[in-house]
Amino acid sequence: MVSMEDYGDVQTSWCPGCGNFSILKSVKTALAEMDIAPHEVMIASGIGQAAKTPHYLNCHMFNGLHGRSLPMAQGMKMANPDMPVLCISGDGCSYGEGGNHFLAAIRRNLDITLLVHDNQIYGLTKGQASPTTAEGHVTKVQPSGVRSRAFNPMTTAVAMKTGFVARAFSGEPDHLVSVIKEAMAHPGFSLVDILQPCVSFNKVNTFAWYQERTYFLEDHDPTDWAKAMGVADEFDERIPLGVIYRNDRAPYPLDRQLAVHEYDRNDLKGVMQSYT
Repeated sequence: MVSMEDYGDVQTSWCPGCGNFSILKSVKTALAEMDIAPHEVMIASGIGQAAKTPHYLNCHMFNGLHGRSLPMAQGMKMANPDMPVLCISGDGCSYGEGGNHFLAAIRRNLDITLLVHDNQIYGLTKGQASPTTAEGHVTKVQPSGVRSRAFNPMTTAVAMKTGFVARAFSGEPDHLVSVIKEAMAHPGFSLVDILQPCVSFNKVNTFAWYQERTYFLEDHDPTDWAKAMGVADEFDERIPLGVIYRNDRAPYPLDRQLAVHEYDRNDLKGVMQSYT
């Protein structure tokens, strides 16, 4: 049996009290409970404090450019369709720099799981507004308050009929573990937006702020698209946690596995020599 200890215990560079700690532990717990060994999973990430998560896990990983974690994750899945692939990054990386890749991944529907650490701020670069920062929020870079409307990843994902759309909270780790497991078990692209406090640079969306507003979805049918749109639009005063939308759209077909593809070394040598 796989245990959390198999994924290591690495010292992090996160601030004390950061929600990333709970997310890291929840990822370890979910993988262990699914009996997935470290060599049996691949994790892609971009740039940012959230994107450092796989640095602190004993597993296959690739840390790429800012906003480019999803293209890497999709390439990993295409190369080895049998291996579970996680993509882990922050709200700025996933919805800002990587916004176009986010939309493309939804459309393509490869069987990967995107875990977004959503703290509504850019933490690594010290506190400017991210795509999910609320309108009016004052930051060091926006001293008069943010003037752009906040991006809602839930309404966007549901509107595009993403295969699996869920929201979780780092302050509810047991629930987060169950959502991660359900997302990974879903055949197709899965999005889990994880609310988490940035204790250093976001003094508005604190642990207490999330705790006062979040609630667990009950008696909600995630296959009802119209109702899911209404639930996805809830934020600020009440924030739903759980599976918001789900469908059975078939994942993108992958017929060829490059990871086990055999090749002739002499043929490869000839190709390499042709470049000299």
